[in-house]
Amino acid sequence: MSARHPIIAITGSSGAGTTTTTTTFTHIFRQLGINAALVEGDSFHKYTRAEMELMIRKAQEENKNVSYFGSDANDFEKLEKCFLDYATTGQGETRDYLHTFDEAVPFNQMPGTFTQWTPLPDDTDMLYYEGLHGGVITDSTNVAQHVDLLIGMVPIVNLEWIQKIIRDTKERGHSREKVMGSIVRSMDDYVNHITPQFSRTHINFQRVPTVDTSNPFSAKAIPSSDESFVVIRFRGIKDVNFSNYLQLIQGSFLSRADTLVVPGGKMSLAMEIILTPLVKDLLDKRTEALALEQ
Repeated sequence: MSARHPIIAITGSSGAGTTTTTTTFTHIFRQLGINAALVEGDSFHKYTRAEMELMIRKAQEENKNVSYFGSDANDFEKLEKCFLDYATTGQGETRDYLHTFDEAVPFNQMPGTFTQWTPLPDDTDMLYYEGLHGGVITDSTNVAQHVDLLIGMVPIVNLEWIQKIIRDTKERGHSREKVMGSIVRSMDDYVNHITPQFSRTHINFQRVPTVDTSNPFSAKAIPSSDESFVVIRFRGIKDVNFSNYLQLIQGSFLSRADTLVVPGGKMSLAMEIILTPLVKDLLDKRTEALALEQ
C-alpha cells in the first residue's frame, strides 16, 4: 500500500462483470480528474492461447488440470512485482492479451497472443487493475497486501457461468462445449485461488438473479439487471454511511449490519455513490503525501 502511489484492484473470475465495472471507474476517474495507469489481469498469463491448449492436453494425459485461474498458468510473482514497483515508484510494466481478431489485427498478430511488455505511463495518479487475481495470496506471493482498495465482483456461480458461456461463445468465438469444459476443468483452481480473494476485499458486489438459473449450461440469455438484486458487503471501511445510501438508492435495504442490498438496475448508481468518495480519499491522501515531500 502507498499513499503516494495508490492501487485499486477489481477482482473476479471470468464472466463476473469486472469489465463492466471498469466503465464505472472510468467515469469516476474522469469526474475526479484522475490519470490512472490501467493494468489488465490477463497480461500476467504465462502462455499464449495455443501454448495453453497444449498445456491442457498434456495435463489431461497425466490426469491433472490446468486453468487460467491457477498458479500454473499465471505469473503471480510478476504481478506482485508490478504492484510493488508501482506502490514504491509509480512505475511498472504491463502488456495486452489479445482476445479477438479485432484486438489482434492492429498489432499484426493472432488472437490469443501478447503484445510486448512496456512501461506504464509516467506521472499517473494511481494504478487500476481489472482481472482474476487482484487479491490473490499463495505460499510465495501476496498480491493483496499492495492494494489500497480491493473490490470483488462476485455474481452467484450459476449466473457467473451463464455470463461466461454467452460472452465466450458470442464475443470470443469459442464453442459452448469448449467453454463448459473450461468451467469443469477450472473448479479446483476456482476454489483455491479465486474464492478466497473475496474474504480479503474491502467491498463485494454480488449480483443475485431473481429468475431461474438452475441449469446455467442450457441458458440462452443472461438475466437482465431488472431481474436481479445486488448484495454489497463492506469490510474494513470506516464510517460507512448506510443512511445516506438508503436515501439515495430507491428500493435498497440492509440485510445485515455490513450488507446493503440494491435493485439490479441501480447497480451502476450504487457503485458511483459508494466508490467515488473512496477514490477521492485515495487521491486526497496522495496529494497530502506529495505535499509533505516538497
